[in-house]
Amino acid sequence: MNTTKVTVKKRHKEIKFKNFLFSAIVGLILTLMVIITLYPILNTLALSFNDATDSLRGGIYFIPRKWSLENYATVLRKNNIMTGFYVSILRTTVAVVLQLSTTALLAFVLSRKNFIFKKQISLLFVMTMYVNGGLIPTFLLYKDLGLTNNFWVYILPGMVSAFNMLVIRTYMNGLPESLQESAMIDGAGYFTVFIKIIIPLCKPVFATIALFIAVGQWNSWFDTMLYNRMAENLTTLQYELMKLLSSVSQQSGNANTAQYSSGMVTASSVRSAATILTCLPIMALYPFLQRYFVTGLTIGGVKE
Repeated sequence: MNTTKVTVKKRHKEIKFKNFLFSAIVGLILTLMVIITLYPILNTLALSFNDATDSLRGGIYFIPRKWSLENYATVLRKNNIMTGFYVSILRTTVAVVLQLSTTALLAFVLSRKNFIFKKQISLLFVMTMYVNGGLIPTFLLYKDLGLTNNFWVYILPGMVSAFNMLVIRTYMNGLPESLQESAMIDGAGYFTVFIKIIIPLCKPVFATIALFIAVGQWNSWFDTMLYNRMAENLTTLQYELMKLLSSVSQQSGNANTAQYSSGMVTASSVRSAATILTCLPIMALYPFLQRYFVTGLTIGGVKE
């Protein structure tokens, strides 16, 4: 009997030690991943607040050695920077609302079991993910449609995303059919079902897709260069910062520094400040969507 108790205690100690060892290894790996992930951000933040000429000496990691706001002043003094900031906010807000609305409506239609052509239409949208007309035909089409030098070139071409539609449709397919059927028995139509049942239940996936759209619109600059480069009132923040970085890099030359307005800056110091400024809105938005974002990423991971 005593031998059995000793064996059980020994077994419990072994299990506790293995659990502790496993937790320690996992904690160490996660700590290293956090350091690897945060270091580029903290280093960029330190460089953005450090004096540009002092940064050339190197040795800056997490904390600025010589504090300076000249890098941010250089970015904010750029012509049209505020116009680009307002246009970027406007295009992001409008795109999130309109693209999410149209994509959700399409996904709802294609998720209905009694919709006859849902497989054919879904296949048609999937094909657009692999085949496109190319840059030049697209530009000529937008020009014929009057979308060049036009704000709506940021919104209309991406009103429906095949990938986002498939994600939302997959989520809707996992919703209980009984809720929708009971509502229709009580006299509700499809639109009422969509507004009062589908939308409240789809908040996680809607938040996830809204974050995808917002990040894509906020970071986009190539469409501005292609279609609206001649319209200064339609410029975006990312495009203006890209031009700023290009101009500073050209002025820097072999000396690695450039006199810009009242201070000395470098391409790397301006790039760091521009990176922090462009990241701030998305970083401020993400905490509010984090719990929905994590739930939305698990779509399709569990099947009953």
